[in-house]
Amino acid sequence: MTALDRRRFLGVFSATAFSSTLLPGVVWAQIQPGTRTITVEMIRESARLAGIAMTDAEASDLATSLSSLSKHAEQIDKATLTNASPLPLHFDPRPPGIELPALPPAEFRIEPAAAVRVPANLEAAAFWRVTELAQLLRTRAVTATALTTMYIERLKRYNPQINCVASLTEERALREAATADREIAAGKYRGTLHGIPYGVKDIIAASGYPTRWGARPLADQTFDRDATVVERLRDAGAVLVAKLTTGELAFGDQWAGGRTNNPWNLAQGSSGSSAGSAAATAAGLVAFAIGSDTGGSILSPAVRCGIVGLRPTFGRVSRAGVMTAGSTLDKIGPMCRHAQDCMIVLHAIAGPDARDRAVPDDRPIAWDATRGRYPKRVGYVPALLEAETGVDGRANNDRALAAIKQLGCTLVPLEAFPTGDLSYFIEYTERSAAFDSLIAGGLDKGVSPRTGRYLRAGQLVTAVDYLQANRRRGWIMQEVARIMRDVDLVMFTTLTLDSRTSLNPVMSLTGHPSVAVANGFAPNGSPAGVMFSGHLYREGELMAFAKAFQDQNRQYEKRPPLFAAG
Repeated sequence: MTALDRRRFLGVFSATAFSSTLLPGVVWAQIQPGTRTITVEMIRESARLAGIAMTDAEASDLATSLSSLSKHAEQIDKATLTNASPLPLHFDPRPPGIELPALPPAEFRIEPAAAVRVPANLEAAAFWRVTELAQLLRTRAVTATALTTMYIERLKRYNPQINCVASLTEERALREAATADREIAAGKYRGTLHGIPYGVKDIIAASGYPTRWGARPLADQTFDRDATVVERLRDAGAVLVAKLTTGELAFGDQWAGGRTNNPWNLAQGSSGSSAGSAAATAAGLVAFAIGSDTGGSILSPAVRCGIVGLRPTFGRVSRAGVMTAGSTLDKIGPMCRHAQDCMIVLHAIAGPDARDRAVPDDRPIAWDATRGRYPKRVGYVPALLEAETGVDGRANNDRALAAIKQLGCTLVPLEAFPTGDLSYFIEYTERSAAFDSLIAGGLDKGVSPRTGRYLRAGQLVTAVDYLQANRRRGWIMQEVARIMRDVDLVMFTTLTLDSRTSLNPVMSLTGHPSVAVANGFAPNGSPAGVMFSGHLYREGELMAFAKAFQDQNRQYEKRPPLFAAG
């Protein structure tokens, strides 16, 4: 039996041995403590199912080796491991052997909003930029309590149509708004987010309220401490008005309460698992929202709902207090109606945290909107555009290329990128580990069959294949860094979770910052969009371009007709 055959056999053996126990996973995880013996008969049956020829001597040798190795697995003590158990292995997005250029100075200057007046109907401000709302609050033309009450009323009124609210945090919101009013009146203004109402994806803990992860069996799950991202927004003076829906265990837009809908087209779901954050922002039910992204869950719903979604560099924002999906892929980021708003929020939530050791302590946020500068060398992959088969997709791509040229940028054709499908292999394996204790407790019986299948499938992956996948990931990181040396950012084509023509997964795999920006509308009335990816830790440059792109088409001035006010 060859080494490759042996590895294939072990994978099948893991999936088949002791199948009557209905506990998938490596074989020693399926054997009860005290009876961890693997027999030659088990080896032979697994080899037969794998289609591998094996001598009796080889079967006996493997049985002895696996039985010995299984005894060491008793030290895992699975019963004590939860979704929040710390993982002392951390992914670093800096490609091995490649030195990154020096980062720009850590300056942070926002473009001030034009003078605004309080509208006769405060709801007319529901879609305003964060900087415009901040001007009303800072000058005390409007109180945080009044602004918060307006958004809460909109959440209550429109949630039946969009289905984007997991829990209203009304009592907490009014308390935080009242605190903001007192502080602002006393001259203790904390900054642009002081008094601004927002929502968070319901995999993010907020003490005093359920954090259900979109799953029916977790309807009563609560945590006694805010996630770090919520703590930092609270410190910035922002007001939490709602926990927003997420797909079941952060899969898609279907959750225990049904589907979250696209405000522009209620017959359509709002796409990836940050569905509620995208929909609520697009419908003017919050000033901004926080989402998470493992394989596209900020970017895809941002495109679907016509907003700006920023997936920062891996490790920019602490994930402490946030449900773990893919521990080396999970990223937390802002979802806003305007690019600068995303940078304002990122500046508040980024930075080192002892609760998440994946966050570096030497990577400042740089942003200067006062100069009006943005990167000018934009890479694209011609083969990817040529592979686009849909008329709508080709039209969207043509609009994007034309807009880039109008901005005075140089389009740089790039050779084909490495594929990103490996990210899903790594993600689903890590998800299975993250939810192992919940599966053992019967959670998979209370979720949809699709979700259950994904969680169980990863348990059948061998440790060798998972580690080899990450070694291949290291090569991909080096290759992407090499391809991107001559460009400031890269444009990717029509972004949907169902499209394998999108290269979104590869940039998730490498940890590069990416942004989704609206780019017109499809014939069905839904927004269209594109994705741009920039260099590691250079979100400011990426978002400067996104701002210029967005300010050119000014799609943020358009509002979903059913939810416009004033």
